[in-house]
Amino acid sequence: MKHTLYREQQLNCDIETAWKFFSSANNLSEITPKDMGFIVLTELEDDEIYEGMLIDYYVSPLLGIKMKWQTEITQVDFQKSFTDFQKKGPYKLWNHHHEFTPNEHGVLMKDTIDYELPMGFLGEIAHDLFVKKKLEYIFDYRFRVLSKLF
Repeated sequence: MKHTLYREQQLNCDIETAWKFFSSANNLSEITPKDMGFIVLTELEDDEIYEGMLIDYYVSPLLGIKMKWQTEITQVDFQKSFTDFQKKGPYKLWNHHHEFTPNEHGVLMKDTIDYELPMGFLGEIAHDLFVKKKLEYIFDYRFRVLSKLF
């Protein structure tokens, strides 16, 4: 079953600053809870996001078990939006769309994540028991960190 997580946050910065921060995979570790063991493996010298870009990570989403995760940037609209799609990882489907809208207060950032767990019925039980709460925890953490940064 497909699920959607939606979050938005007002950032007190200009669009150039927001875009530079969020389109850089090197900043993901900074906004991910430390207990997730999130490490960007891909060396990104330029760090300029582009369609087709592949990024490899290690993440420990459950019980400290280290997993490889690979995302592909499937859509980029400069300083407006981008989408990362899981090619390899713990989800059956993970499609994360990031949107940035300048306004009188700075930039309104929106995250829409469509996701699905593997293993059918068992995946749905896992979703109800802990996956949904874990994702909310991760994005609540991001909200707090970003409130301090911006």
